[in-house]
Amino acid sequence: MGIDVSQLRELCERTLQATDLKGVGERFPGKVRESYVSGSKRTIVVSDRVSCFDVVVGTIPLKGQILNQLAAFWFEQTRDLAPNHLLEVPDPCVSVVRECELLPVEFVYRGYLTGSTKTSIWTAYERGDRSYCGHALPDGMKRHEKLPEPLLTPTTKAEMGAHDEVSSKAELIANGAISEERYAEAEVLTAKLFAAGTRWAAERGLILVDTKYEIGIDPEGRMTVIDEIHTPDSSRYWVLDGYEVAMSEGRSPDALDKEYVRLWLGEQGYKGDGPPPELPIDVRCEAARRYIDAFEQITSRPFEPDTEDPLPRIERNLGIGN
Repeated sequence: MGIDVSQLRELCERTLQATDLKGVGERFPGKVRESYVSGSKRTIVVSDRVSCFDVVVGTIPLKGQILNQLAAFWFEQTRDLAPNHLLEVPDPCVSVVRECELLPVEFVYRGYLTGSTKTSIWTAYERGDRSYCGHALPDGMKRHEKLPEPLLTPTTKAEMGAHDEVSSKAELIANGAISEERYAEAEVLTAKLFAAGTRWAAERGLILVDTKYEIGIDPEGRMTVIDEIHTPDSSRYWVLDGYEVAMSEGRSPDALDKEYVRLWLGEQGYKGDGPPPELPIDVRCEAARRYIDAFEQITSRPFEPDTEDPLPRIERNLGIGN
């Protein structure tokens, strides 16, 4: 890892929390990303905010840089499998993309029986459910066990401040959220992406446990991957070496994603209701370390942080401000 803990602790004091850029378009804030739309282009600024249980719970140093650059890496890696919206990356935290019409569905692919949120497949299984998002689940499975086959488990796409809701293919088609033809197309596309991501991760000593895809329709009517892909925010990664030992000992596999933050919050009794507890610096730095490790293992290259004050740098790289 190309950055030490003392530097991470220092960077905790100047994370990228929010932006209000002028001259790049109409601002649309999200939990982690802030979008500026102008005509056929969208400028996406990836902040250092971290969202757990659909609530912004604090910031993690360098997180925006890692997510933005890792998403760009994956967009390039999967370009032959599916169109994506990326045009350029003018700043470590910024991507300029094609504007697309968002489908109101998150396409969540799961390869393992795990999770800690109220809507996770493990939470449902633990309370006795044997049907999840329209899929039948066998009896006798253990937490973190590999599913018989990867499952597409869609959710609704919630507005800012609301919670995504688990759903199913049949429900989404019945309520008009998506047509049967569009869903079938998304099934094929996301299955290819998840299979490719799984293979790539395994070759680099990781397990791609689950992930979510956001899909848009571009001006030519093509189904297009948008937002992010296979990042430690949208995905769960476990370290392959040691998974079997962890399972045999009844403990959670070593993870390189934001599940570490979720679990810490859960240990404090927080599951998304009310104001979250403040993240200690040690937790923020450990989360950053895991994000950096994920970046380096996935890309096979060192992460090179830009430690310049982020707001002036972004304005300069976008050619705005003073």
